[in-house]
Amino acid sequence: MTIVYILLGLFVLLVAWFFIALIWGKPWSVKGLYLRTFLKFALKGPELLTMLGILEKFGLHGHNAKLSDASEAFQDRMFAFIKRDLGYLRSYPRKRQDNVTLLSTDIMEWFLDDLTRRERFRHHDYPLNQMFGIQSEMPNFMMTLHPVVSKLEGRNYVKRLRRFGVKFDQVMEGLLIREKKGCLPPKFVIRRVLDEMTAFIAKPARENPLYTVFKDKLEKLPKVSAPDRESLLAAAEAEITRTVYPAYQKFIAYFTGLEKKATTDDGVWKLPDGAAYYSQCLRGETSTDYTAEQIHAIGLKEVARIEGEMAAILEKLGHRNVKNAPKKLAEFTKEERFLYPNTDEGRAAAMIEYQRILDEVDAALGPYFAVRPKAKLKVERVPEFREKTSAGAYYMPGDLTGSRPGVFYANMRDMNEVHKFGMKTLSYHEGIPGHHFQLSIAMELKKVPFFRRMVPFTAYAEGWALYAEKLAREIGMYKDDPYSELGYLDSELFRAVRLVVDTGIHHKKWTREQAIEYMEAHTASAHETVVSEIERYIVMPGQACAYKIGEIKMVELRDKAKKALGDKFDLRKFHDVVLKNGSMPLNILEQVVDTYIAAVK
Repeated sequence: MTIVYILLGLFVLLVAWFFIALIWGKPWSVKGLYLRTFLKFALKGPELLTMLGILEKFGLHGHNAKLSDASEAFQDRMFAFIKRDLGYLRSYPRKRQDNVTLLSTDIMEWFLDDLTRRERFRHHDYPLNQMFGIQSEMPNFMMTLHPVVSKLEGRNYVKRLRRFGVKFDQVMEGLLIREKKGCLPPKFVIRRVLDEMTAFIAKPARENPLYTVFKDKLEKLPKVSAPDRESLLAAAEAEITRTVYPAYQKFIAYFTGLEKKATTDDGVWKLPDGAAYYSQCLRGETSTDYTAEQIHAIGLKEVARIEGEMAAILEKLGHRNVKNAPKKLAEFTKEERFLYPNTDEGRAAAMIEYQRILDEVDAALGPYFAVRPKAKLKVERVPEFREKTSAGAYYMPGDLTGSRPGVFYANMRDMNEVHKFGMKTLSYHEGIPGHHFQLSIAMELKKVPFFRRMVPFTAYAEGWALYAEKLAREIGMYKDDPYSELGYLDSELFRAVRLVVDTGIHHKKWTREQAIEYMEAHTASAHETVVSEIERYIVMPGQACAYKIGEIKMVELRDKAKKALGDKFDLRKFHDVVLKNGSMPLNILEQVVDTYIAAVK
């Protein structure tokens, strides 16, 4: 009997040792490290847990009453954790890992190493800007992702509103450090943010979207009694007045003073070690080692090639001696035949057409894809409260449980912006076989560590979406539709121009006006769109380069496989290789394709 107790005691100690190592020390296996590292990232962000929608299935809702920590102290701890786990990851012997595990190790190592490299520049960004930031993301999160599905979640909604003040103060701490270091946004960014925040708090709490959207959701819950609804709404109104509005007012006062100190220099070259920072941005966003000069040259070459293709199609359509193909396409955007009425009927017709395009391409992909997502896709209008500042379209993936489908959101704020010849390309990019295929298939992967279903790499994701546009052209989705083919080329040209203007602004010291002038000369976009885009690149250095660089690499890898395999090349299997391994850096994707080529040979 004594030996049984001894063995039981040893077992308990062994289990305790295992969990201590898993949570605080070096896990016994590299797979344990994958899990621990991912959980650390997931659990640090209650908002991410809400978006994933997993814990609620087990009756756990406490995270929906919290907001993530944005303090400098917390970021210090996270960087320390990242560096420690990167060291642990590199200490596991590679010879003991099979090929599948080695791929996971390489992806996680690249991800953690990239985050480590960014620590040096952690204060070089602009946390509040016209594209994103707590001032816009928090209201959007509360209105679109917080699950107001019960009385409990209604209470959690109010608790989250109560935490706005703390969260805003934490972000302010970082802003003051940036000011001290000389990392100030351009003057126009400050003005955009001030206008946005001032407008957000201009109306009484009962007219603020944080209240009105909450009210609409509560009214759709029959199990919540009228007195409980009124109590929750009164609490929300009180928190908006007492906590949310004062938090915004602090930011408004700070940015009003900061505006006087800001300059009109737009590129990050102006920041301390700005050139090194931009190099890191390009590496992180494109997951390549291309220099700014190389990317600029690639962009110029692609712009010339695509404009030549556009001119050839216009020539066939009877437009002779076209000197500027993009500008000719811009003329079409004003023609009635390419527009829907700017009415509710026009909006409804456009939504039906988006769905038709998606159904059409979905039915045509059998010969080209073996793997297809299980998740459904639906088309919805961008919520009206978001239309003004939202992109023309975007994709929102479903949850991990499959209960929420993927959504292709189309902006219907002004039907003069919805051009019929651009609808196919937009649908292929955001929906099928673009983001919906790539993101949904990744989330449905079963035999890979969980982090590989979630970790984002911009060049891979956006590169695939552009590749999807190109593939649609190659398989005949634009056949007998030359205007939509022009729309595709316009989309491709837009991404090529980004390579030129992004590197122009941040490397060649172009002014905002120079960049706008170049983009207007080489795209069919309206002036307002061009200005918005250039201002986006200014606050998100390098990000816009990921799209075209990613697509070029994917086409390059496909051509490499075709050449190496000859008759053995199967496009469906190539797509399996790209999609069924999840998102990854482009250099690792190349290694994966090389392994596939060797295996087929």
